Amino acid sequence: MPLPPAELEARLRLHALPGFGPRRHRRLLEAFASASAALSAPASAWRALGLPAGCAEARRSAEVRQQAAMALAWLEQPQRQLLPLGEPGYPALLAELDDAPPLLFVEGEAALLEQPQLAMVGSRRASKPGLDTARAFARQLAGAGFVITSGLALGIDGAAHRGALEASGKTVAVLGTGLQRIYPARHAPLAAEILAGGGALVSELPLDCPPQAGNFPRRNRIISGLSLGVLVVEASPSSGSLITARLAAEQGREVYAIPGSIHHPGARGCHQLIRDGATLVESIEHILEALRGWQNIAPPQPVPPAPTGEWHPLLALLHAAPQTSEALALASGWPLARVLAALTELELDGLVACEGGRWLGCAG
Repeated sequence: MPLPPAELEARLRLHALPGFGPRRHRRLLEAFASASAALSAPASAWRALGLPAGCAEARRSAEVRQQAAMALAWLEQPQRQLLPLGEPGYPALLAELDDAPPLLFVEGEAALLEQPQLAMVGSRRASKPGLDTARAFARQLAGAGFVITSGLALGIDGAAHRGALEASGKTVAVLGTGLQRIYPARHAPLAAEILAGGGALVSELPLDCPPQAGNFPRRNRIISGLSLGVLVVEASPSSGSLITARLAAEQGREVYAIPGSIHHPGARGCHQLIRDGATLVESIEHILEALRGWQNIAPPQPVPPAPTGEWHPLLALLHAAPQTSEALALASGWPLARVLAALTELELDGLVACEGGRWLGCAG
């Protein structure tokens, strides 16, 4: 049964309070049993719970009331939902977290949040081979029945969302801004594609919350918390993706990492994760093997063909790391003449390029 309108409005008012995070929200609801009762309680009762005086003073302000009213108006439109912690429809895996968001704003198919998800994250400044790898893995994982969850950021996140869409799969974007402030702005068309494809946009933040640096690491716990595991495709040692991987491990989720060339800085974060115990991944089977027990995972489905040459065996090798033609011949077992002929065809198709004597795959 949905929350009564008065209680829903009260939850939104609590959510709008400055400096009022998930743990304070939970403490207040546990003490008073409802948000409505908490709003009516005297300020002394709030202080007794260790809550800042500013929160108690702001709860009846016009600004807080207006923000709640704006959210209620937003919810009147189709395909928009508010999922309160502890209520039906709130994703069970996420609810396990000590700092689970008290409210989730969802646009699109909210039911996806209860389906088996795999998070894919990585560098915003990913290499072309890294972007190719992310799209290829997302296509295959979406075809295997996973919802692909990521953060709508530039680089690997965007490639993961697009790969899932290319396979006619479902994908969830967890934003570090409010749902009315899509960021980065250049991914507004991608957000629209996600919704059109039956996916969902998710945020714990007020609808009009602008980009703020501190909100993006905070968002990462939701990406990992919604998912069975996190796949890191490409990341430097200082990448925010490693924060997501660390949170995933702390949450008891699986952590997977794709290795790369020792000469590529974007591979070092993944190599660090592997040294720390993450599962080294070279194919989708390395992920599926660990998750066979999830009975509601659909068996792998045929995936729509990728652009011409995408699944070429040499291109698959180049997704992992740039290589010389001689190294490709050794790795593939092909004669060098056959390798050179195939590389020429791939280069004409715009799928590979040669830089400094090494071949690398190009983003499609």
